[in-house]
Amino acid sequence: MTESILQEIKQEFINGYVERGHPFRCFTLGTSQNNVPRLRTVVLRNVLPDLTFMVYTDLRSPKIETIKHNDIISALFYHPTKQLQISITAKAEIITNPNELKTYWENVPEHSKKDYTSQLAPGSPINLPENVIYSDEESHFCVLKLTPTYIDYLHIKRPNHIRVGFTKNKTGFKGEFLVP
Repeated sequence: MTESILQEIKQEFINGYVERGHPFRCFTLGTSQNNVPRLRTVVLRNVLPDLTFMVYTDLRSPKIETIKHNDIISALFYHPTKQLQISITAKAEIITNPNELKTYWENVPEHSKKDYTSQLAPGSPINLPENVIYSDEESHFCVLKLTPTYIDYLHIKRPNHIRVGFTKNKTGFKGEFLVP
C-alpha cells in the first residue's frame, strides 16, 4: 500500500511542476548554517523520475553560500484542499556546469531571465525598488538539484490520518506507516 502513496507523491510533484496553480509549484526550502535555520519560498522547476527536483536561483543568493557549507536541505510542500503535507530531506547539488545550465536557461521565459542579471547580489540593500540595475551581458543563473533521501507524507483525513516515512535505499524508496 505504501507503493501507491509513493506514486501519489510522484504525481503531485509532476502536477506541481506542470500546472501553474498547483500548490506544490511554490514550496518552502530550508537550509541551516551555524545552527541558524533559513527558510524561503522557491519555485519547483523540474522533477525527474527518481523524485529529484530542480530549483532555479541566482548563484550569488545567500542560500548558495549556506548550501556550500551544509548541503542537506529540507523542503515542505502543502496542498490545502487535499490537506496533504510532504516534508523532504534532500542532498543539494549546485549545478554550475555551463553546458548543463544552457539547457535549463533555454527553458527560462524571456521576461524572467532578467531576474538573474541584477548587478547587485540578491539581498543587497537599495534605496528604492526601481533602483535595481540589470546587466544585458552577465547572468548569475544556476540550478539547485535536490535529491531526496527521506520523504515524510502526511494526509489529514477522517477517520484516520495517514502518515508514511519513505527512506531512500539503493533500489528506490522504502515506505513504512508512522503514527501521525
